Amino acid sequence: MLVEGRFHGPDGSGNGGWSAGIFAALIDDRGPVEVTLRRPPPLDTPLVAADGEVRDPEGRLIAQVREVEPVDAVVPPVDRATAEVAARAYPGLVDHPFPRCYVCGPEHPDGLRIFPGRLPDGRTAAPFRAPAEVVPATVWAALDCPGGWAVLSAGRPYVLGRIAAQVPALPRPGDVCVVTGVAVGFAGRKAEVHTSLYGSDGALMGRARATWVALPTA
Repeated sequence: MLVEGRFHGPDGSGNGGWSAGIFAALIDDRGPVEVTLRRPPPLDTPLVAADGEVRDPEGRLIAQVREVEPVDAVVPPVDRATAEVAARAYPGLVDHPFPRCYVCGPEHPDGLRIFPGRLPDGRTAAPFRAPAEVVPATVWAALDCPGGWAVLSAGRPYVLGRIAAQVPALPRPGDVCVVTGVAVGFAGRKAEVHTSLYGSDGALMGRARATWVALPTA
């Protein structure tokens, strides 16, 4: 089990959504499965997986994986034109805590380049063109950052702590999809968010609920 270097998120570690999708394969990467990240997933490092746990070569716990009840969190869709307008106001284009993130980083030329902007009702939305190779972890990744950007703000970075996802279908390479996100609750440094991915025909292709954790500020 390996998180390749190109799938990075915060500097020096794997993107949380992609990593969770890889780890979910311990049970079923189509879900419903919940992945809790205990440490930043290391890149290009052989990981050992057994009994619902992922550990690094030194035995440190990286993630825990478990089967859960069906994920019923669904964020209403928007049309592609609305998502494109929202993406033009994506705040990460001018202020991004992790600009080389595989999912939402403007400085990752080969990433998914999902740029979620805010809608007037507080949801986020962005178009998403499926890459040439689509696997379940691609959808887990697409369901990651649009939720985070429902809570991220300048000077207040968050990282993914836990995500439960269900992937009923995969987009075809080149399909232009729409992903939506929303914050549904806050408790201290933690924020609960929901995300949904809709295919080019409007069909719901993935849904997730996640907990994001604010990094300590100096």
